[in-house]
Amino acid sequence: MANPPKSPEAETSRLASYTAPALEKGFNVIELLAQSPHGLTVSEIANGLGLSMSEIFRVIMVMERRAWLRKAPGDRYSVTPKVLELAFRATPAEELAFVAAPLMRDLANQTDQACHLVVRNDDRGLVVLRQENPGPTGFAVRIGASISLETSCSGHVLLAFAPGELGDDDLGTKLRKVRGRGYEMMKSARTLGVTDISYPIFGFDGHVVAALTVPFLKLIDGSQTVDAEAARGFLAETATAISVGLGGVERTAR
Repeated sequence: MANPPKSPEAETSRLASYTAPALEKGFNVIELLAQSPHGLTVSEIANGLGLSMSEIFRVIMVMERRAWLRKAPGDRYSVTPKVLELAFRATPAEELAFVAAPLMRDLANQTDQACHLVVRNDDRGLVVLRQENPGPTGFAVRIGASISLETSCSGHVLLAFAPGELGDDDLGTKLRKVRGRGYEMMKSARTLGVTDISYPIFGFDGHVVAALTVPFLKLIDGSQTVDAEAARGFLAETATAISVGLGGVERTAR
């Protein structure tokens, strides 16, 4: 007779029984520095983690030697690009970026708008790739930015095309509309004058793997040659091309 599946609580308890204090400190250092764009001193890191200098000093020295951390003038430490590099190599993000990057450059040139790629990271969205527009004026989201799934255009796409039933609340109603039309288009929840447009990217298994988004910036000087609706068409074609490049089927709405 097969053993019954373990409950999430039991699995959490099992994992908590295994500890590696030094490793956990290293992860905690990275997570703390990720929230500190100007870096932190060893003393500030220790205070931020509630540890003594002696508890954290050796961990930081090893992380610096392994090129996970970099020390800047003023003895402030920051995370190096090695973290992002290894994350790309160890996850499907590397293949996604390899396929998407040249197509996103073409999209930026066609629309004179920036674009970015968002993947799901637990209950948040994570910007893993961006392409700035070639013109003098644009709006771009930084790589590594963490965004809300519930309130962002990219998040709506990731949620709408995820497997499973959608809820009956207001968000579920919105997501059903997104799923029905095949994309999301909405005023930016954060920036005045920007209309976000987002399409899903599908992998070889037919599951959504990312959202490709254009934060469309409307210009007022008469220099704009591609309007939002035309940009949406180019975005749809690009999303389809990326999906096909990943081995997915052509199913993007136009």
